[in-house]
Amino acid sequence: MLSLHGHFATANGSKYLQQLCKHFGHKIEVEFTETEGTCHFIFGAAKMTADEAGLDVRFELEDPKAADSAKGVIDSHLERFAFREDFKNMQWTS
Repeated sequence: MLSLHGHFATANGSKYLQQLCKHFGHKIEVEFTETEGTCHFIFGAAKMTADEAGLDVRFELEDPKAADSAKGVIDSHLERFAFREDFKNMQWTS
């Protein structure tokens, strides 16, 4: 099992959490509030939390080979949603 943690320092963490969850909710199972959300991707669940300091995303991946897909799906969507903040990618650690 591989644990991934991504952080995006932004004052708009709640906005992006909700945007991501609403977007992904058209294709996968999603639950969310203003400060917490879970998106059930095929490669593993993304558990998100947001506060005034930013947005955090955690994955517990069964297959370590899915790490690039997990990071990519979050980063590529945030790049579109957070373009005003010149977002490129989260700071990921494992």
